[in-house]
Amino acid sequence: MPVGPINGKLSLMAMRDARKKWHIPATIKMPRGIFLLLMGAFALLLVGALVAVGSSEGLRRTISSHPFLSSFKLPQEMSFAGQPVPLDHWQVRERIEYEFYQFLGNEGESIIIAKRTGRCFPVVERMLREAGLPDDLKFVLLVESKCVSSATSAAKAVGPWQFLSSTGRRFALESNYWKDERRDLERSTEAAIKYLQVLHGLFDDWYLALAAYNAGDQRVRSTLRDQKVEDYWKAHFSSETMRYIPRILAVKEIFSRPDRYLGLTKEELYAPMPTEVVTVRIPRGQEHLANLAEEYGSYFLELKLLNPQIRKDHLPAGTHQIRVPQQKSPACPEGCDS
Repeated sequence: MPVGPINGKLSLMAMRDARKKWHIPATIKMPRGIFLLLMGAFALLLVGALVAVGSSEGLRRTISSHPFLSSFKLPQEMSFAGQPVPLDHWQVRERIEYEFYQFLGNEGESIIIAKRTGRCFPVVERMLREAGLPDDLKFVLLVESKCVSSATSAAKAVGPWQFLSSTGRRFALESNYWKDERRDLERSTEAAIKYLQVLHGLFDDWYLALAAYNAGDQRVRSTLRDQKVEDYWKAHFSSETMRYIPRILAVKEIFSRPDRYLGLTKEELYAPMPTEVVTVRIPRGQEHLANLAEEYGSYFLELKLLNPQIRKDHLPAGTHQIRVPQQKSPACPEGCDS
C-alpha cells in the first residue's frame, strides 16, 4: 500500500518536534554584511574555477605548439674545426647531450646569446679568417663570456675571451688604472688568436688545444702523461675542463642554427652598430667621457658600452683612441658631384 505521504507527514512532524525540543529556530537570521561576504567568496571561487579551466586550455594549446626538449636531437655526426666528434663512444654523446639540453632548457638566456652573435661574431669571423684559423673557434667566445665584454670570472679572468692578467700581458694586452684591453673585443680576439695558434702548435689537435686554453698546457700535458692517453675524450680532467669541449660543441650546434632550436631568424639578431675609431688628445688634467660623448653626438652610457676597456669615467692627459658612433660624412662641397 502507498506509504510516501504518510512517511512525509511523519518526517515533518519529527522535524517540528526536534526544533521545539532543542530550541532550533525555523529560520536562521544572518547579518547582511556576513551574507554579502559569503556571496563574494562564492563568486571568487566561481571565477577562479572558470579561469583555471581557461588556463588549462591555454596551457594545453601552449604545450601542443611548443615542442618538448626531447624532440630536439643531436645529429648523428658532428665535427669541430675539421675534426670528427666520436659520438659512437657512449660517454661522449652523453656529455654533449647534457650541455645541449642545458642550453635549450634555459631558453630565455639562449635567445639573448643568439641575438648577441649578430653583433659580436662579424668581427671575430673576419679576424679568424684573416689569421687562417677555423671559423668554429668563434663559438668558444660564447662559452667563455656569452659575448659580454665586461664578463669577469671568480678566478678574475676578464673580457670576451676571459684572459687572466698574466696571460693577457703575455699577449700584449695592456691593463692599468685607466684601461683594461682584455675587455676590448678586437684586441682580446687578436690575443686569443695568437694564444690558440701556440696551443694548437703544441698539441696538433683542437680538442687538446682548447682543453689547454681552459686548464693550461702544463696541466693537460701532465694529465695525458699520467693517464697514458693521447685523446681528450679518453682523459679525465677537472669537472670544468671535462665539460668545456662538450659545451663548445653544444653551442656550435644550437647557435649555428638558431632558427631550428630557438625560432630566431637572421633578421632578429642584434645588428652591429656602425662605429669608427677616433683619436682624441687631452692636453692636461682629465676629460670626462660625457664631454667626449657630447662632442661626437653620443652620450656617456653609449660611449662606455662602445669602449668597455675604459675603466674610469675620465681619460687622463695624453692621446687616446676611442670608438664612437659612425660620424656623418661632411657636407659635400658645392659642385662635387659634377
